[in-house]
Amino acid sequence: MTDAQTVFDAWWGWPPPVLDPAGPYAESVTVLAWALFAMGAVVTAIVAAALYVALFGPAKLKARIGGEKTVWIMGIAFPGVVLLGLLVWGLTLTASLTDPIRGDEQRIRVTGHMWWWDVEYLDAQGRVVLRDANEVHLPVGRPVVLELRSADVIHSFWVPNLSGKKDMIPGRTNLLKVQAEKAGYFGGVCAEYCGGPHALMGFVAVAHEDADYRRFIAGEPLGVPSLAEQQDVPGQLPALARRTGAVAPVSAQAGAVGGALDGEALFMANGCAACHRVAGTEANGLAGPDLTHLSRRLTLAAGVLPNNRGSLQGWIADSQAIKPGNRMPSYDLLSAQDVAAIAEWLDTPR
Repeated sequence: MTDAQTVFDAWWGWPPPVLDPAGPYAESVTVLAWALFAMGAVVTAIVAAALYVALFGPAKLKARIGGEKTVWIMGIAFPGVVLLGLLVWGLTLTASLTDPIRGDEQRIRVTGHMWWWDVEYLDAQGRVVLRDANEVHLPVGRPVVLELRSADVIHSFWVPNLSGKKDMIPGRTNLLKVQAEKAGYFGGVCAEYCGGPHALMGFVAVAHEDADYRRFIAGEPLGVPSLAEQQDVPGQLPALARRTGAVAPVSAQAGAVGGALDGEALFMANGCAACHRVAGTEANGLAGPDLTHLSRRLTLAAGVLPNNRGSLQGWIADSQAIKPGNRMPSYDLLSAQDVAAIAEWLDTPR
């Protein structure tokens, strides 16, 4: 589980800040954005001044701004020169976004689903070495190529601090280069409306120094905070008050081992394994997020909740009240003890 300060750092605002670059690919986009804002302000001021003269100025000045020469200069020549200049400068400034891919970059495959993210870390031969969900972990100071796909509808991957947007289109793979110049946590969103709880489809990009990144890829824990630190934090998206029909639970007695509830048995018996994968167990579902490394994640439900035991139990019991329309049914007929046992098992580091 994750501590309050870490989650706050990752999700201090919603949506994530779009003009605070933390890498070279976002830097050029930010510079271009500020230039466009400035030019827009200048053009607005010129138009406002011309409108004021046309309404309240002296007759001689009114005649001049309405003359043919002024129309040609200010209405055709000036906009043409400005827009052409911005186009050439903007293409030059952002040329790094389309730099050729060398082939030695770290590759990460991200697949958009309704409404979560499947993340696979690839080796040099394109084989999957680690599978995760709803977080993208990056090495600091090195470009990373993201292979962006969609399993259903059009999504759009966007981490404003690290790069521009890129659509995820069913049936094709789009490539996006990102790079973080400092370790930290950066919020990301789906920037293309994809139906239902689209607004609650977020994720966290985490940039690590090399040693920590190697530990992450190896599946090693990155540190477990104390129970006192595992608390709710400000800035999270609010839960939405709506309930839907629940799935009838299997009796807790079916998961009892030596008088103690067996979270794994309850997970299997209640059908969770049909949608979720947990490495090293019989759970091998692909319809929902991989839960093998759930204990290491910053958030739950694709950025909706901070990842702590209480949030996890609430999500299992009634996910539809938290993220209405998501594809996980509510299990609010399970007893509190059953839910706690499943949450404890899922929270076990692997």
